[in-house]
Amino acid sequence: MSAAFFIAGTDTDVGKTTVAAGLLCAARRRGLSTAAGKPVASGCVAGPDGLRNSDALALLAQCSLPLAYQDVNPLALEPAIAPHLAAREVGLTLEVAGLLPPMQQLLARRADFSLIEGAGGWRVPLSGGEHLSDLAIALGLPVILVVGVRLGCINHALLSAEAIACDGLPLAGWVANVVDPATSRLEDNLRTLEEQLAAPCLGCVPRLAEARAEDVAGYLQLEPLLRAR
Repeated sequence: MSAAFFIAGTDTDVGKTTVAAGLLCAARRRGLSTAAGKPVASGCVAGPDGLRNSDALALLAQCSLPLAYQDVNPLALEPAIAPHLAAREVGLTLEVAGLLPPMQQLLARRADFSLIEGAGGWRVPLSGGEHLSDLAIALGLPVILVVGVRLGCINHALLSAEAIACDGLPLAGWVANVVDPATSRLEDNLRTLEEQLAAPCLGCVPRLAEARAEDVAGYLQLEPLLRAR
């Protein structure tokens, strides 16, 4: 039986891709087939094969299924700004109706372990009043929340978890990613998150000099996710 999750962050630049790649690597180490999608990515760089996004490439590198770049990231946008603004600048309308089919096709490949990664935080705008969270709702996936551990992270994490619950999706687990190791009372903050987030902690990733998926995987546990599938 396959397991699939939507991975969201408490904010932008909290390490969603770092954690997602680590989870995929951990799954591969267990002998599971893997697939991942990043439906929309801004800040892409033009190359001989077209626009490419570094986060999407990092996910693709951890996919065991034979996927093309476009399977992982069907909508690549060059401006390094919020996706709905980047789409507007290039004359596109960013809607769930356009993002949903390629992600459904990806999930239909039935990898043992699949992740769909959002952009920024939970309530990232699309066009016409929609949000990227509406894509997660349409896919009906349990959510993994990446908490960027720094000043203010408890508030961001609890509000994100509340919004996910209000949208009717289960919080399958959360990961503490220490983006600021100088955070005051770090251990107390982590303990508070464990007490107040009603989902298992899948691991705490320290600040690493080089956050390779192989290294990040060692700080993560898949068991709570696989038990629930």
